[in-house]
Amino acid sequence: MAERKVRILMGRFGHGYEAALMRLASAFSEAGFEVIYTESEDPEAIVSAAIQESVDHIGITTLPEARLEHFEEMFRLLRREGMEQITVTAGGFLEEDDIPRLKAMGVVEFFPKGTTHKELIQWAKEHIRPIEN
Repeated sequence: MAERKVRILMGRFGHGYEAALMRLASAFSEAGFEVIYTESEDPEAIVSAAIQESVDHIGITTLPEARLEHFEEMFRLLRREGMEQITVTAGGFLEEDDIPRLKAMGVVEFFPKGTTHKELIQWAKEHIRPIEN
């Protein structure tokens, strides 16, 4: 039986850059990942979509106005729903001082603004695996 595609939910905290986010989602899809994209910036909606879509991973783009509280709430909800096995990465705009706090919450990797699609996809291929049900 063939291994199923890795399912990634892509979301964002903050405003703007919709076209860039759609290009990122398209690049991941072309690289063989199953991508679910949500325009919602609400942690509850993101977690709900992740559960409904049975994703393996959540990738959050941090845009201007993103707050660490969004991540705190998202991880609280993942724990409440018993979904801690869903891994989370983030990337984009964030103060360097906030990155250790983000990782302490559970973000497995932070990719700074300027990281290429190729670098992101390579990391994903090496580190994200389908969750065993």
